[in-house]
Amino acid sequence: MNILVVEDERNLADAIVRIVSDAGFNCEAVYDGNAGLTSAESGLYDAVIMDVMLPGMDGIQIVRELRHQGNSIPVLMLTARTSTSDKVEGLDAGADDYMTKPFEAAELLARLRALTRRQGDVVIDTVTFADLTLDLETHDLSCDGREVHLSGKEFEVLKMLMSSNARVVSKQDLLTRVWGADADASENSVEAYISFLRKKLTHVHSKVQITTLRMLGYRLEAFDVQE
Repeated sequence: MNILVVEDERNLADAIVRIVSDAGFNCEAVYDGNAGLTSAESGLYDAVIMDVMLPGMDGIQIVRELRHQGNSIPVLMLTARTSTSDKVEGLDAGADDYMTKPFEAAELLARLRALTRRQGDVVIDTVTFADLTLDLETHDLSCDGREVHLSGKEFEVLKMLMSSNARVVSKQDLLTRVWGADADASENSVEAYISFLRKKLTHVHSKVQITTLRMLGYRLEAFDVQE
């Protein structure tokens, strides 16, 4: 389970990352609203712990934008404000839960576990992009009635790319999420699996291609196939 922390007070953000990581989650922090929105949109995270007062975009604006996009990622909002109206504003914007600073680590983790359990009740068994459908249970990739099975690593790489909504996914993010931060793998491993996936996209006659952006990473793009 991957958790994003969006908090501009770096000491607090880093403390939250330690608390959440010690509880067995993968957790990372960003420190301003613009980075928070970009990260929350990436498809890499399962829940967000987010402060309301942020430079750039504030937390309320970020949640509104995510919900406007149809992004249902669970959001736990943090604030130093204690008035009921402030909490109502956050919840009305689309936040799933609300905590007032200061808070106890045990309560933060309890609320986070509740959010992720609630998300788990919504069974999503496929991911789609253009003409592609990826079955999250069987690891089968299909396109207009044609189907091919993906290996474990192929599945994880393509799921990240399809979930990113055409945004660029870096090689380092793929290495960290698919192979693990401590794994003995290199960028060559990513390149090899991208090559495998390109062959499978051709096999099912998809109009989707994996585009390489030099020094940045990869993204999916759909092109009209000329007969």
